Amino acid sequence: MHIPDGFVDIPTAAVTGALSLGAVAWAVRKSSKESGDRTIPLLGVTAAFIFAAQMLNFPIAAGTSGHFLGGVLAAALLGPWIGSLAITIVVAVQALAMADGGITALGANVLNMAIIGVWAGYGLLVLLKKALPRNLISYLVALAVGSWFSIALAAAACAAELAVSGTIPLRNALPAMVSVHMVIGLGEALITVAVASAVLAARPDLVRSYDLPRESLARTGAPRTQRRVRFWSFVVSLFVVALALAVFISPFASSAPDGLESVAIKHGAEQMAAETPVWRFSPLPDYQLPGIESETLSTALAGLIGTAALFAVVVLAGRALGRRRTGQQAG
Repeated sequence: MHIPDGFVDIPTAAVTGALSLGAVAWAVRKSSKESGDRTIPLLGVTAAFIFAAQMLNFPIAAGTSGHFLGGVLAAALLGPWIGSLAITIVVAVQALAMADGGITALGANVLNMAIIGVWAGYGLLVLLKKALPRNLISYLVALAVGSWFSIALAAAACAAELAVSGTIPLRNALPAMVSVHMVIGLGEALITVAVASAVLAARPDLVRSYDLPRESLARTGAPRTQRRVRFWSFVVSLFVVALALAVFISPFASSAPDGLESVAIKHGAEQMAAETPVWRFSPLPDYQLPGIESETLSTALAGLIGTAALFAVVVLAGRALGRRRTGQQAG
């Protein structure tokens, strides 16, 4: 669903950029009030995992592929404000480092995936949690439905942006984008539920959107040192899983066009993608490490570098901002 350069016109890019900038700035402000010792490592490893998982395009039908978005998973683990920041970081790194998604369309991509894709699904998750019985199965059902809905609504927003920009008429873009992403949303729901279930089994206290039962809450009474060891064990484990996905699985991802690309091809809009990239400094264009002849090895190394660098940048930047905030409060 990453919109390339040339698919949105300048007015649409400006409006979506302004909306995204305002939403992200507000998310930063709200997130600072929720931050703690565990926030930055969790943000970093969640962003790294979602980045790696998004490299795994899976086939759906008729020569089309889809990929994980991760908005509802990020919101479920981190809360919607920090979850929005996680997806924003992923989308920005993909555009700047991998040339995946246009620079002029960055505002639209952030709006669709990091704002709408997070908040629409999370809002439905909250509503379903109130309506359904309070148990694990109901929570996972709500999580699946919210994840599926987030993909469908983000696709609808993308279709509207393409229509306003004159790329594809709304009467064609809306049904085509929503129908193909309704199928992709099924994969999104399965992956989200699988990952959330694994985290709930290992560390239910790290899933913010889950109402912990009493027996799970008892775990928080462990000694501080033991809690820290368990926390960092979880962070390291999830990071290792992210690296494994990026290095060993992503080279074998489907090469079929994704949902947006297939819709553009069907309606003759693929030629509108900018031939000359606006940003020419991507070190790992198309998830390839330049100079490596083997495409499989090149993708694996690009995934390794991207995943590790993303985690490192988020953690280092978060700690630097945390020290600055502490210094300002002390002053």
